[in-house]
Amino acid sequence: MQHAFVFIKPHANTEKMKAKVTEKFSEKGIEIVGEGDIKGTDIDEKKLIDQHYYAIASKATILEAKDIPVPKEKFKDTFGEDWDAVLADKRAFNALDLKKALGWSAEQLDAEWDKTSDKHDPKTRIKFGGGFYCGKIHVDGKDLYTFNAFFMTMRGKFTGDNNIHYYDVKFDPATLSWADFRGKVLGPTNPAEAPADSLRGIANADWQALGLPSAPNTGDNAVHASASPFEGLAERTNWLKDTYTLDNDPFAKVLTEAGLSQETMKAWSVDPQVKLAKDGDKKGSLFDQVEDMDLPDCVAKLKELSDAQA
Repeated sequence: MQHAFVFIKPHANTEKMKAKVTEKFSEKGIEIVGEGDIKGTDIDEKKLIDQHYYAIASKATILEAKDIPVPKEKFKDTFGEDWDAVLADKRAFNALDLKKALGWSAEQLDAEWDKTSDKHDPKTRIKFGGGFYCGKIHVDGKDLYTFNAFFMTMRGKFTGDNNIHYYDVKFDPATLSWADFRGKVLGPTNPAEAPADSLRGIANADWQALGLPSAPNTGDNAVHASASPFEGLAERTNWLKDTYTLDNDPFAKVLTEAGLSQETMKAWSVDPQVKLAKDGDKKGSLFDQVEDMDLPDCVAKLKELSDAQA
């Protein structure tokens, strides 16, 4: 059996939407092992959404500015300042710390971030890598630097009074592939392009009747589901950490039997860049390598990647 983690996003968390999800899962033979609500206050305090989007959030909310791996030469080439001097002047912040230091709302920070642009003014923003941006914001006569501030608006949709409803589910790959679970049961990222009978397609067509405040879009697209058995493991041990650990998670047990260490599983749960082949230097997202794979293929690929790192 394949195990996945699913949740209804805050903007779509209505009783009618829950009923649609339960109905669709029953129709497709997806067994609900457990479900419940996670409060926005807990999501905020425990940084659950930050861990979920770790690659982006690590620079925005988790790591302090001094711990962010800034390429110093690229920083100086773009902004004309030494990174170490900026740190010494205390003019660098992750997005959450800058928001707190200035007393800004997420909307204020978002508006100021939007004024920076690596396309229109390369001296105000730089992209260091995938999901890794630095922007210069001028405040009270000083140039301040922050990272991935766009994440704060995304984060705000999951905190405060914004709760999610989750489902811990399992299904048989012989009757439902992972690709169909995501593509046909949930539907593609853009609800407007989703099959009419998928959950995102239903939400897009019937959003008013379902009690949603507005039509879904690529960001507020009603539901989320793990993109692979491995992402399911990463998400369960984050969102449901009181229930699942690497000692008892069903997929972690499979990987342990296949020879992967818990240390590797933990490191890979935040989607690092990994070597794609033993003979070569090319790297890529760990999650991307196993996306939409069914359990046997996912295990085989993870073993192959583990060998490549050695």
